[in-house]
Amino acid sequence: MPHFKAAVIIPTRGGASKLHFPLEALQQQTEKNFQVLVVIDGDVDGSAAVVQRYIDSGRLNLSMIVFDENKGRVAALNVGYRAADAEILIRCDDDIEMKPDYIEKHLSFHNGTAEKGVMGLVHNIYPDTPHARAYGYYRDSKFREDAYKASAARLWNFWAANCSMPASTFKKVGGYDERYRRYGWEDVDMGKMLQDAGVQLILAPELEVNHHIAATTTASRARRALHSGASRQIFLAKHGIDALPPVNPAGVWGIAVKTVAIVLTETSVQKLGNLVDKISDRFPVKISEKLVALVVESASYAGIKYPARARKIF
Repeated sequence: MPHFKAAVIIPTRGGASKLHFPLEALQQQTEKNFQVLVVIDGDVDGSAAVVQRYIDSGRLNLSMIVFDENKGRVAALNVGYRAADAEILIRCDDDIEMKPDYIEKHLSFHNGTAEKGVMGLVHNIYPDTPHARAYGYYRDSKFREDAYKASAARLWNFWAANCSMPASTFKKVGGYDERYRRYGWEDVDMGKMLQDAGVQLILAPELEVNHHIAATTTASRARRALHSGASRQIFLAKHGIDALPPVNPAGVWGIAVKTVAIVLTETSVQKLGNLVDKISDRFPVKISEKLVALVVESASYAGIKYPARARKIF
Protein backbone atom coordinates (compact mmCIF):
# COMPACT_ATOMS: atom_id res chain seq x y z
CA MET A 1 0.00 0.00 0.00
CA PRO A 2 1.20 3.57 -0.69
CA HIS A 3 2.55 5.44 2.32
CA PHE A 4 0.72 8.70 1.56
CA LYS A 5 -2.74 9.76 0.45
CA ALA A 6 -1.26 12.22 -2.03
CA ALA A 7 2.00 13.16 -3.68
CA VAL A 8 2.60 16.65 -5.08
CA ILE A 9 5.01 16.58 -8.02
CA ILE A 10 6.73 19.88 -8.85
CA PRO A 11 8.90 19.97 -12.01
CA THR A 12 11.24 22.96 -12.15
CA ARG A 13 14.03 24.52 -14.15
CA GLY A 14 15.41 27.89 -13.13
CA GLY A 15 12.83 28.06 -10.35
CA ALA A 16 14.96 29.21 -7.40
CA SER A 17 13.10 32.53 -7.15
CA LYS A 18 9.65 30.93 -7.49
CA LEU A 19 9.68 27.68 -5.54
CA HIS A 20 8.76 29.47 -2.33
CA PHE A 21 5.24 29.99 -3.72
CA PRO A 22 4.19 26.30 -3.71
CA LEU A 23 6.49 25.14 -0.91
CA GLU A 24 5.34 27.72 1.62
CA ALA A 25 1.70 27.15 0.67
CA LEU A 26 2.14 23.39 1.04
CA GLN A 27 3.41 23.92 4.59
CA GLN A 28 0.00 25.40 5.43
CA GLN A 29 -2.19 22.55 4.16
CA THR A 30 -5.11 21.26 6.22
CA GLU A 31 -4.39 17.73 4.92
CA LYS A 32 -1.13 16.45 6.39
CA ASN A 33 -0.82 12.99 4.84
CA PHE A 34 1.09 13.86 1.68
CA GLN A 35 4.58 13.96 0.23
CA VAL A 36 6.21 16.51 -2.05
CA LEU A 37 8.70 15.65 -4.81
CA VAL A 38 10.59 18.45 -6.56
CA VAL A 39 12.29 17.37 -9.78
CA ILE A 40 14.97 19.84 -10.87
CA ASP A 41 15.58 19.64 -14.62
CA GLY A 42 19.23 20.67 -14.43
CA ASP A 43 20.17 23.04 -11.62
CA VAL A 44 21.06 26.32 -13.33
CA ASP A 45 20.31 28.77 -10.49
CA GLY A 46 20.75 27.10 -7.12
CA SER A 47 17.28 25.57 -6.98
CA ALA A 48 18.62 22.53 -5.14
CA ALA A 49 19.89 24.73 -2.31
CA VAL A 50 16.48 26.38 -2.04
CA VAL A 51 14.72 23.01 -1.82
CA GLN A 52 17.29 21.74 0.67
CA ARG A 53 16.44 24.58 3.06
CA TYR A 54 12.81 23.46 3.03
CA ILE A 55 13.88 19.84 3.56
CA ASP A 56 16.04 20.90 6.51
CA SER A 57 13.11 22.78 8.07
CA GLY A 58 11.32 19.45 8.53
CA ARG A 59 7.91 20.95 7.86
CA LEU A 60 7.18 18.86 4.77
CA ASN A 61 7.64 15.25 3.67
CA LEU A 62 9.84 16.70 0.94
CA SER A 63 12.47 15.17 -1.33
CA MET A 64 14.12 16.21 -4.57
CA ILE A 65 15.56 14.64 -7.67
CA VAL A 66 18.17 16.65 -9.59
CA PHE A 67 18.98 15.94 -13.24
CA ASP A 68 22.59 16.47 -14.31
CA GLU A 69 21.37 18.21 -17.48
CA ASN A 70 18.26 19.66 -19.09
CA LYS A 71 16.08 16.73 -20.14
CA GLY A 72 12.80 18.63 -20.51
CA ARG A 73 9.70 19.08 -18.40
CA VAL A 74 8.08 15.84 -19.55
CA ALA A 75 11.04 13.80 -18.36
CA ALA A 76 10.91 15.63 -15.01
CA LEU A 77 7.20 14.94 -14.65
CA ASN A 78 7.52 11.25 -15.43
CA VAL A 79 10.41 10.73 -13.02
CA GLY A 80 8.51 12.50 -10.25
CA TYR A 81 5.27 10.64 -10.85
CA ARG A 82 7.04 7.27 -10.92
CA ALA A 83 8.98 8.02 -7.75
CA ALA A 84 5.83 8.95 -5.81
CA ASP A 85 4.60 6.68 -3.03
CA ALA A 86 0.97 7.82 -2.87
CA GLU A 87 -2.54 6.93 -3.97
CA ILE A 88 -3.27 10.25 -5.68
CA LEU A 89 -0.73 12.16 -7.77
CA ILE A 90 -1.06 15.95 -7.95
CA ARG A 91 0.78 17.98 -10.61
CA CYS A 92 1.84 21.42 -9.41
CA ASP A 93 4.10 23.84 -11.26
CA ASP A 94 6.87 25.72 -9.48
CA ASP A 95 5.11 29.11 -9.68
CA ILE A 96 1.73 28.13 -8.24
CA GLU A 97 0.38 29.46 -4.95
CA MET A 98 -2.47 27.42 -3.56
CA LYS A 99 -4.97 27.76 -0.72
CA PRO A 100 -4.61 25.77 2.54
CA ASP A 101 -7.32 23.29 1.53
CA TYR A 102 -5.76 22.59 -1.89
CA ILE A 103 -4.76 18.97 -1.22
CA GLU A 104 -7.87 18.27 0.84
CA LYS A 105 -10.09 19.40 -2.04
CA HIS A 106 -8.16 17.48 -4.67
CA LEU A 107 -8.50 14.33 -2.57
CA SER A 108 -12.22 14.90 -2.03
CA PHE A 109 -12.91 14.39 -5.73
CA HIS A 110 -11.24 10.97 -5.68
CA ASN A 111 -13.59 9.41 -3.11
CA GLY A 112 -15.64 6.55 -4.44
CA THR A 113 -14.97 3.99 -7.13
CA ALA A 114 -15.08 6.12 -10.29
CA GLU A 115 -11.73 6.75 -11.94
CA LYS A 116 -11.29 10.52 -12.17
CA GLY A 117 -8.90 13.12 -13.48
CA VAL A 118 -9.37 16.42 -11.68
CA MET A 119 -8.33 19.86 -12.90
CA GLY A 120 -8.19 23.35 -11.46
CA LEU A 121 -7.46 26.40 -13.59
CA VAL A 122 -4.79 28.96 -12.80
CA HIS A 123 -5.35 32.67 -12.26
CA ASN A 124 -2.32 34.34 -13.78
CA ILE A 125 -0.64 36.99 -11.62
CA TYR A 126 1.35 39.48 -13.68
CA PRO A 127 3.76 42.23 -12.77
CA ASP A 128 2.48 45.54 -14.12
CA THR A 129 4.06 45.32 -17.58
CA PRO A 130 2.94 46.67 -20.96
CA HIS A 131 2.17 43.09 -21.98
CA ALA A 132 -0.07 42.56 -18.95
CA ARG A 133 -1.93 45.82 -19.48
CA ALA A 134 -2.48 45.28 -23.19
CA TYR A 135 -3.05 41.54 -23.35
CA GLY A 136 -2.32 39.44 -20.27
CA TYR A 137 -5.13 40.42 -17.90
CA TYR A 138 -7.80 40.34 -20.60
CA ARG A 139 -6.74 37.05 -22.21
CA ASP A 140 -6.35 35.31 -18.86
CA SER A 141 -9.86 36.30 -17.79
CA LYS A 142 -11.32 35.30 -21.17
CA PHE A 143 -9.58 31.91 -21.10
CA ARG A 144 -11.01 31.03 -17.69
CA GLU A 145 -14.47 32.28 -18.64
CA ASP A 146 -14.52 30.10 -21.76
CA ALA A 147 -13.08 27.07 -19.95
CA TYR A 148 -15.85 27.04 -17.36
CA LYS A 149 -18.42 27.05 -20.18
CA ALA A 150 -16.82 24.10 -21.97
CA SER A 151 -18.72 20.88 -22.51
CA ALA A 152 -17.66 17.65 -20.81
CA ALA A 153 -16.37 16.40 -24.17
CA ARG A 154 -13.86 19.28 -24.33
CA LEU A 155 -12.50 19.24 -20.80
CA TRP A 156 -9.39 17.30 -21.81
CA ASN A 157 -8.13 20.52 -23.42
CA PHE A 158 -7.61 22.04 -19.96
CA TRP A 159 -5.38 19.42 -18.36
CA ALA A 160 -2.40 21.51 -17.28
CA ALA A 161 -0.40 22.74 -14.30
CA ASN A 162 -2.91 21.99 -11.53
CA CYS A 163 -4.39 18.50 -11.79
CA SER A 164 -4.64 15.11 -10.08
CA MET A 165 -5.22 11.46 -10.88
CA PRO A 166 -4.81 8.09 -9.15
CA ALA A 167 -1.35 6.54 -9.41
CA SER A 168 -2.98 3.51 -11.03
CA THR A 169 -4.40 5.73 -13.78
CA PHE A 170 -1.01 7.27 -14.50
CA LYS A 171 0.45 3.81 -14.83
CA LYS A 172 -2.39 2.68 -17.09
CA VAL A 173 -1.97 5.51 -19.61
CA GLY A 174 1.82 5.13 -19.56
CA GLY A 175 2.84 8.56 -18.35
CA TYR A 176 3.46 11.81 -20.19
CA ASP A 177 4.67 11.38 -23.77
CA GLU A 178 8.38 12.22 -23.90
CA ARG A 179 8.26 13.20 -27.55
CA TYR A 180 7.13 16.64 -26.35
CA ARG A 181 10.53 18.27 -25.87
CA ARG A 182 9.46 21.80 -26.75
CA TYR A 183 7.07 23.95 -24.74
CA GLY A 184 3.44 22.87 -24.64
CA TRP A 185 0.95 20.13 -25.49
CA GLU A 186 2.26 17.41 -23.17
CA ASP A 187 -0.56 18.40 -20.81
CA VAL A 188 -3.30 18.46 -23.44
CA ASP A 189 -1.98 15.14 -24.71
CA MET A 190 -2.35 13.68 -21.23
CA GLY A 191 -5.89 15.01 -21.02
CA LYS A 192 -6.72 13.36 -24.33
CA MET A 193 -5.20 10.05 -23.24
CA LEU A 194 -7.27 10.14 -20.05
CA GLN A 195 -10.44 10.93 -21.99
CA ASP A 196 -9.73 8.10 -24.44
CA ALA A 197 -9.13 5.73 -21.52
CA GLY A 198 -12.61 6.44 -20.17
CA VAL A 199 -11.48 8.48 -17.16
CA GLN A 200 -14.08 10.95 -15.87
CA LEU A 201 -12.64 14.47 -16.18
CA ILE A 202 -13.67 17.20 -13.76
CA LEU A 203 -12.89 20.92 -13.97
CA ALA A 204 -13.43 22.27 -10.46
CA PRO A 205 -13.68 26.06 -9.94
CA GLU A 206 -12.87 25.62 -6.24
CA LEU A 207 -9.42 24.29 -7.20
CA GLU A 208 -8.37 27.50 -8.98
CA VAL A 209 -4.94 28.70 -7.83
CA ASN A 210 -2.77 31.77 -8.29
CA HIS A 211 -0.08 31.39 -10.93
CA HIS A 212 2.91 33.73 -10.83
CA ILE A 213 3.34 33.47 -14.56
CA ALA A 214 6.75 33.33 -16.21
CA ALA A 215 5.67 34.71 -19.61
CA THR A 216 5.33 38.38 -18.60
CA THR A 217 6.40 39.99 -21.89
CA THR A 218 5.14 39.73 -25.44
CA ALA A 219 8.47 38.22 -26.48
CA SER A 220 8.31 35.41 -23.92
CA ARG A 221 4.62 34.76 -24.60
CA ALA A 222 5.22 34.64 -28.36
CA ARG A 223 8.25 32.36 -28.02
CA ARG A 224 6.11 29.91 -26.09
CA ALA A 225 3.47 30.18 -28.80
CA LEU A 226 6.11 29.33 -31.42
CA HIS A 227 7.09 26.20 -29.51
CA SER A 228 3.49 25.30 -28.77
CA GLY A 229 2.62 25.52 -32.45
CA ALA A 230 5.43 23.11 -33.25
CA SER A 231 4.37 20.71 -30.49
CA ARG A 232 0.82 20.74 -31.82
CA GLN A 233 2.05 18.79 -34.83
CA ILE A 234 3.21 15.95 -32.55
CA PHE A 235 -0.26 15.84 -31.02
CA LEU A 236 -1.94 15.61 -34.42
CA ALA A 237 0.45 12.93 -35.64
CA LYS A 238 -0.45 10.89 -32.56
CA HIS A 239 -4.20 11.44 -32.30
CA GLY A 240 -5.15 12.19 -35.91
CA ILE A 241 -5.87 15.45 -37.74
CA ASP A 242 -9.52 15.34 -36.70
CA ALA A 243 -8.60 15.57 -33.00
CA LEU A 244 -8.33 19.37 -33.30
CA PRO A 245 -10.02 22.00 -35.44
CA PRO A 246 -7.78 23.17 -38.29
CA VAL A 247 -5.81 26.39 -37.88
CA ASN A 248 -6.31 28.56 -40.97
CA PRO A 249 -6.64 32.25 -40.11
CA ALA A 250 -8.97 33.91 -42.59
CA GLY A 251 -9.79 37.39 -43.81
CA VAL A 252 -7.61 40.45 -43.40
CA TRP A 253 -6.49 39.27 -39.95
CA GLY A 254 -5.54 35.88 -41.36
CA ILE A 255 -3.47 37.48 -44.10
CA ALA A 256 -1.65 39.57 -41.49
CA VAL A 257 -0.99 36.52 -39.28
CA LYS A 258 0.31 34.40 -42.14
CA THR A 259 2.48 37.24 -43.49
CA VAL A 260 4.15 37.95 -40.15
CA ALA A 261 4.60 34.21 -39.53
CA ILE A 262 6.80 33.92 -42.63
CA VAL A 263 9.60 35.89 -40.97
CA LEU A 264 9.28 34.69 -37.39
CA THR A 265 12.10 32.69 -35.80
CA GLU A 266 13.35 32.43 -32.22
CA THR A 267 15.40 35.59 -32.80
CA SER A 268 12.82 37.68 -34.66
CA VAL A 269 10.08 36.75 -32.18
CA GLN A 270 12.21 38.24 -29.43
CA LYS A 271 12.87 41.45 -31.36
CA LEU A 272 9.28 41.96 -32.51
CA GLY A 273 7.87 41.19 -29.07
CA ASN A 274 10.21 43.68 -27.44
CA LEU A 275 9.21 46.34 -29.98
CA VAL A 276 5.49 45.83 -29.36
CA ASP A 277 5.97 46.11 -25.59
CA LYS A 278 7.99 49.29 -26.09
CA ILE A 279 5.26 51.04 -28.08
CA SER A 280 2.03 49.46 -26.80
CA ASP A 281 1.36 52.04 -24.07
CA ARG A 282 1.25 54.75 -26.75
CA PHE A 283 -1.95 53.31 -28.22
CA PRO A 284 -5.49 52.71 -26.95
CA VAL A 285 -5.80 49.40 -25.13
CA LYS A 286 -7.82 47.75 -27.91
CA ILE A 287 -5.15 48.56 -30.50
CA SER A 288 -2.36 47.43 -28.19
CA GLU A 289 -4.19 44.16 -27.56
CA LYS A 290 -4.40 43.56 -31.30
CA LEU A 291 -0.69 44.27 -31.76
CA VAL A 292 0.24 41.72 -29.09
CA ALA A 293 -2.30 39.22 -30.44
CA LEU A 294 -0.78 39.57 -33.92
CA VAL A 295 2.69 38.69 -32.64
CA VAL A 296 1.47 35.78 -30.49
CA GLU A 297 -0.86 34.28 -33.11
CA SER A 298 1.72 34.70 -35.87
CA ALA A 299 4.31 32.95 -33.70
CA SER A 300 1.90 30.08 -33.10
CA TYR A 301 1.18 29.80 -36.81
CA ALA A 302 4.90 29.89 -37.58
CA GLY A 303 5.41 26.98 -35.19
CA ILE A 304 2.68 25.02 -36.96
CA LYS A 305 3.95 25.72 -40.47
CA TYR A 306 7.69 25.74 -39.73
CA PRO A 307 8.20 23.57 -36.61
CA ALA A 308 11.98 23.37 -37.06
CA ARG A 309 12.19 27.05 -36.09
CA ALA A 310 11.39 26.14 -32.47
CA ARG A 311 14.74 24.74 -31.47
CA LYS A 312 15.38 24.94 -27.76
CA ILE A 313 14.17 22.52 -25.09
CA PHE A 314 11.97 23.85 -22.27
